[in-house]
Amino acid sequence: MKNKKFSILGLINEKLNSSFEYIKDSEKFIYFAIGVFSFFVIVGFLVPLPPEVSKQILDYFKKIVEETKGFGLVDLIAFLFSNNSASGFMALFLGFFFGIFPFFNTVVNGMVLGVVANMSVSEKGVFSLWRLFPHGVFELPAIFISLGLGLKFSTFIFKKNKLETFKKFLEKSFWSYLLIVIPLLIVAAIIEGTLIYFGV
Repeated sequence: MKNKKFSILGLINEKLNSSFEYIKDSEKFIYFAIGVFSFFVIVGFLVPLPPEVSKQILDYFKKIVEETKGFGLVDLIAFLFSNNSASGFMALFLGFFFGIFPFFNTVVNGMVLGVVANMSVSEKGVFSLWRLFPHGVFELPAIFISLGLGLKFSTFIFKKNKLETFKKFLEKSFWSYLLIVIPLLIVAAIIEGTLIYFGV
């Protein structure tokens, strides 16, 4: 039993090191995702959207508020984690389809964050943005890693041995998601859920 436990820990450690190496090897894709995201945050913040688009964004957040009304702290954290982990999963594992989904996801998320930041500053002042930082420190890296690896996933199509490269990218993406992205999103959900629950 002791040897079995040791081997499991050894496997996790091996996969964790391999995941960090894979992320490092994918840094140009992650930086690209960060650049696109940042650009559209600025666009969303500075460029007025058509009223119907702004209304749709507001309605979306109002719907989330309604869905989570009466949630306890644990339920709220679970809800936030579920949403973010699903988004990260799709951004990463749907990247094989020419990288369209992660790129589109990057643009939309950046725009939405920019619009929401603009609304928050307009209503409550610039200091209202501080609430984004505690969980954003963990959530944004997780999302950027997912988006960047999703974009890298799409490059298997340009490799000579496409099937083997696909399998390799799939395995490394899986472990990176499980051992790095998921823990970051758990911490982010705990922080965000706590802030929302206590009305901070």
